[in-house]
Amino acid sequence: MNRRESLKFIGVSAFSAGVFVNACKPKANENTATTPAENSSDELVDGREKAERDRLKQLNSETFFTPHEMATITVLADIIIPADDRSGSASDAKVPEFIEFIVKDIPSHQLPMRGGIRWLDSHCLNQYGKTFKDISSAQQIEVVDQIAFPEQAKPDMQQGVAFFSRMRDLTASGFWTTKMGIEDIGYMGNRPEIWKGVPSDVLQQYGLGNV
Repeated sequence: MNRRESLKFIGVSAFSAGVFVNACKPKANENTATTPAENSSDELVDGREKAERDRLKQLNSETFFTPHEMATITVLADIIIPADDRSGSASDAKVPEFIEFIVKDIPSHQLPMRGGIRWLDSHCLNQYGKTFKDISSAQQIEVVDQIAFPEQAKPDMQQGVAFFSRMRDLTASGFWTTKMGIEDIGYMGNRPEIWKGVPSDVLQQYGLGNV
């Protein structure tokens, strides 16, 4: 699956890291002065408030996917975005770790992702006698081709189609928000421009060529 071709089929979902709000606190007496020490826990550190830092610490301390599931996710992510002469693969950009974080931060992904991996393994066991991560690369591509294109997929493959679509969205979101991914698409951001005046062809178009 060529990465440039696959871009036509990738629907990149925007995932928020979450909005964290501090618990409401009783309003302080207006005549009571507060010291820096009392406010230090709420100060921004690396652009994050304390609630965000606590949430991040909690999520990073947890593990959702099993080693087998992570290995499967890594294989799939690298099929979706393989390494080429332009940049590294999805796993090179640590997309599997991104997906692990996202499913902990947004639990609604957990059941579809875990169930999808189980469906994939069950399908491969029936078809090849091995789980997805253990079959050959050619067989893996054969399975992916059966679920990567919703309009072409058979009715009995719809659970796999739904899982792969979610996996593809997560992979694309993870990859193209990394430094590697941003460089891959050639995004340069805002850059200063030098104004050289109205182009001569535009001036001529409006009869201002001699101004």
